[in-house]
Amino acid sequence: MGKMYYQEDMETASRETMIKLQNERLVKNVKHAYDNIAAYREKCKETGVEPGDIKSIDDLHKLPFLSKDDLRDAYPYGYLALPLEDVVRIQSTSGTTGKRVVAFYTQADIDLWDECCARAIVAAGGTNKDVVHVSYGYGLFTGGPGLNGGSHKVGSLTLPMSSGNTERQLQFMIDLEATILCCTPSYAAFLAESLHSAGLRDQIKLKAGIFGAEAWSEEMRRDIEKNLGIKAYDIYGLTETSGPGVSFECEEQTGMHINEDHFIPEIIDPDTGEVLPLGEKGELVFSCISKQAFPLLRYRTRDICVLTRNECSCGRTLIKMSKPMGRSDDMLIIRGVNVFPSQIETVLMKEGYPANYQIILDRVNHTDTFEVQVEMTPEMFSDEVRIVAEKEKELLTALRAMLGISPKVTLMNPRSITRSEGKAVRVIDNRKI
Repeated sequence: MGKMYYQEDMETASRETMIKLQNERLVKNVKHAYDNIAAYREKCKETGVEPGDIKSIDDLHKLPFLSKDDLRDAYPYGYLALPLEDVVRIQSTSGTTGKRVVAFYTQADIDLWDECCARAIVAAGGTNKDVVHVSYGYGLFTGGPGLNGGSHKVGSLTLPMSSGNTERQLQFMIDLEATILCCTPSYAAFLAESLHSAGLRDQIKLKAGIFGAEAWSEEMRRDIEKNLGIKAYDIYGLTETSGPGVSFECEEQTGMHINEDHFIPEIIDPDTGEVLPLGEKGELVFSCISKQAFPLLRYRTRDICVLTRNECSCGRTLIKMSKPMGRSDDMLIIRGVNVFPSQIETVLMKEGYPANYQIILDRVNHTDTFEVQVEMTPEMFSDEVRIVAEKEKELLTALRAMLGISPKVTLMNPRSITRSEGKAVRVIDNRKI
């Protein structure tokens, strides 16, 4: 089969062509944001930078950073760069604290976003002959609308399932012969489990899955691939930069190609803000250079990752980002030790446990308590207290080796941890810090 692209000229553009395009778009969008967003103009003035100072992507580092706090403070319309009559939609983050972040879109912004998601679907082998089963949440959450729009652009039959109602998910997946599943990794694992327990695994026609919106490990990927008989592709995005489709995986599965004709990535030191060279690990920052309603520049994602420009066997020349390796903010600090939930997940999968777990933190007598509750698989499940206690001890040893800190490990009955149909709630932090 020949190599497949949705927009070949952009996905395989030469470095010179891409830089020329990025320079033009950046210069234009810096002026657009500066002229039309008072809060951004103030930020630039504080930094001592004017649109005229930005002549190419080499000047990007002169611009101030934007953070989620800037957007929350400007809620609801403070970062909107166009009059309301030009704007057709909002999406919003699943904010856990205070004011949500609201992102705005013109029709052109939505078309651009849909095209980015279409690139991801085609990279996963999708064509107009496919049936794309979208079980991301719809509504304010960007997952459903993004993949839905991308699937339409590719010309695939789109099943706008949203999440929940598992029985209906399985019925449509089987009856309509869905070939590509789009949802969160935790929901994909849950659907796989449901198919197996209903004895329907051999009735599905899935060949690929596009899974994002939460952190997942390579171990979890292999697990889902095995249980659903598919190839599982990662997709990345943020509501603030449009939604999923900012970057996507190709068949090589060695990182996600960033759609850098629309989003310029940088990696910075999260503490100093200094821009780091390619291949260094740090915080990912994006500048949206073609979005009109909500043109965020140098937006801090808080995701820790690495950028690389190695030649890719798929023929795409787009820069690659690694899977996020944790966050510069929701990193957990437990008894002074930095812990990422993804580290715990890696240990669980290696030890043969499902990726259904919860981390429960509390503070007793000024000391952090740290418990990891893990579900046993039905095969492991045993009422014999001695066997369960031995398994808990083994898992504790493995977790201590990975984290450098000892959690309390509690093995739970199969299916006893609440299943998430959107993003999994992995951490329950009851500490009053």
